[in-house]
Amino acid sequence: MYDTILIPTDGSEHAVRAAEHGRYLARLFDATVHVVNVADVQAAAGVFGAGGVDEEFMSRLDAKGEEAIEAVEDALADADSVETAIVRGDPREAILEYAEKHDVELLAMGTHGRTGLSRYITGSVTEHVVRTAEVPVLTVRATDRSEVVDGYDEILVPTDGSEPASAAVEHAIAIAQKAGARVHAVNVVDVGNVTASPTYTLPSEVIAELEENGQTMTEGIASQARAAGLDAVTEVREGFAARTLLDYAEENDVDAIAMGTAGRTGLDRYLLGSTTERVIRHSDVPVLAVNARERSD
Repeated sequence: MYDTILIPTDGSEHAVRAAEHGRYLARLFDATVHVVNVADVQAAAGVFGAGGVDEEFMSRLDAKGEEAIEAVEDALADADSVETAIVRGDPREAILEYAEKHDVELLAMGTHGRTGLSRYITGSVTEHVVRTAEVPVLTVRATDRSEVVDGYDEILVPTDGSEPASAAVEHAIAIAQKAGARVHAVNVVDVGNVTASPTYTLPSEVIAELEENGQTMTEGIASQARAAGLDAVTEVREGFAARTLLDYAEENDVDAIAMGTAGRTGLDRYLLGSTTERVIRHSDVPVLAVNARERSD
């Protein structure tokens, strides 16, 4: 499934934690790890770079890149095969270009997430990569629950029956097989998302039908997991999708979440309220985002 894993690093604690998960998955799949730092010359030089930058400036920038790579080296100490590189350019594009050039099959990236008002930060490197990468992206925040202790024992696979949701199932099952993990297939009946008015209450028979459909969806995933020799459980809950999934993950000691994303084409527009994006921002455990375009291209 994964022969080459790319870990971009800026030297932050989130990047180090992502490297720990990248190393864990590399061991599971016997994959080669690439660690890359992107030297954004234009951003670093700012207005003072209008007339060009000198060799001393570039040396300092490269030295910072080396420090960022060294910051994750301890996390990769026992990895069998590690390649490192410093590249230059816009990090959002340089990471994707490096991944394509080296046939990368999985990216593991740190993310700062969002707290408080959960504001959208235009230009976030990780968010851009998640939206546009054609390979799965594992996003990780440095939290107490995201530490790699004994590996993955519980993997959550949310589903709403859509193509993006289905795109993540194969990856979740492949990782669960290698890790010996149990698969949790969960559907959330988000009533507020299917009603025209927040004051309108759906008839009980409609809610029952939605729950029945959710059970069918989750049982389909559980059947795939069991056919692969895995233990699997299902659950259908009513609530706000992202919050309900995060609550389920915490209640069931989930180690990782695998979700589909529709990605972006054309103008790369932002989809406010995306369940996957909200989960990525707030999850205390790693989230594997799988682009549905990988299945359709």
